[in-house]
Amino acid sequence: MTMNPALGLYRIGNTCYRHKLFGVSALISKLNRFLFAVWIPSSATIGKNFILGYGGLGVVIHSDTKIGDNCLVAQNVTIGRKFEEIEVPRLGNYVYVGAGSVIVGNITIGDNVIIGANSFVNKSIPSNCTVVGNPMRIVKTDRRETYKELDCKIHFK
Repeated sequence: MTMNPALGLYRIGNTCYRHKLFGVSALISKLNRFLFAVWIPSSATIGKNFILGYGGLGVVIHSDTKIGDNCLVAQNVTIGRKFEEIEVPRLGNYVYVGAGSVIVGNITIGDNVIIGANSFVNKSIPSNCTVVGNPMRIVKTDRRETYKELDCKIHFK
């Protein structure tokens, strides 16, 4: 699989940020916004095998967000803070965030979580859960397969 261009720019900007080249990293973040309509600041921490659905169109990620490995964030997703809080969400490994979802506040999303499309998440979610809706509600708590394994089952039946 080839890397998404917006994600590639983020990776370059993040490398600059980690080497304290803050001006260059800020410029790369702005370039990403201009070219790909995605806001992924170079200061965000994003794990390996991260996927942006539809090139990340409309995605906004807070500069202090931490995202684990093997996560997929679909288009038009916002991950940020509440006005009254300083802390931002932390996403575990193998998290799928459906299109149009909003994740806000000082919360933790566990490993192997699926967040359904257009969900509003403002509370922590334990691992191995599926959540949907606005306000969000947990609809499954004992998931064992990752979203990638479920996707394979659907496509190869």
